[in-house]
Amino acid sequence: MPLVGGHPVLDFANTVAWRLDPARTVDRVRGAEAWVRWAVAAGLLTADRAEALLRAEAADSTPSNAATAALIGLRAVLWPVLDALVDDQQPPAAEWEALRRNMVLAREGAVLPPAFPLRWQPGTVRLGDLCHALALRTEDLLSGDGLGRVRRCAGPGCGWFFLDRSRSGTRRWCSSEDCGNRDRARRHYARTRQHG
Repeated sequence: MPLVGGHPVLDFANTVAWRLDPARTVDRVRGAEAWVRWAVAAGLLTADRAEALLRAEAADSTPSNAATAALIGLRAVLWPVLDALVDDQQPPAAEWEALRRNMVLAREGAVLPPAFPLRWQPGTVRLGDLCHALALRTEDLLSGDGLGRVRRCAGPGCGWFFLDRSRSGTRRWCSSEDCGNRDRARRHYARTRQHG
């Protein structure tokens, strides 16, 4: 799965393809093992830590359904908050409150090592810790300097988010090779139909 967001939280939001096109929407990460593998790819877990976490999950008598449901719930809360950010609107109250609760729970379960810069460290022992890690990273993203660079892909139906790190600040697509190529092909087709 491509990671085009430029930030783990944006890549987390992008784990559903074609989010804005219900006929094509696809959840690309399903199940505990898939979430752990995604976390390694996104740089949230090391491969060794991921293997230990999967072993712990397999030995745990409680199913990881609650942890995967929490991840899916956090992702669903993030979409309208990020959409509001990109559209320069106020976030919906219910989703904002749910995001706040996720952040509070994440801090309650995290440690604060005596080191600078201050940074809350979530656990990496259980799958549920991944949700806490993402909530803390969301706090970093939404309070950081790059906030004004968060964009949503202009591709019809895509809905993926990314940090626009281009010099001009005019990046339009999640990927020039994907949605960008589709847009260029649509425009080319429209021009040739108009001239034909």
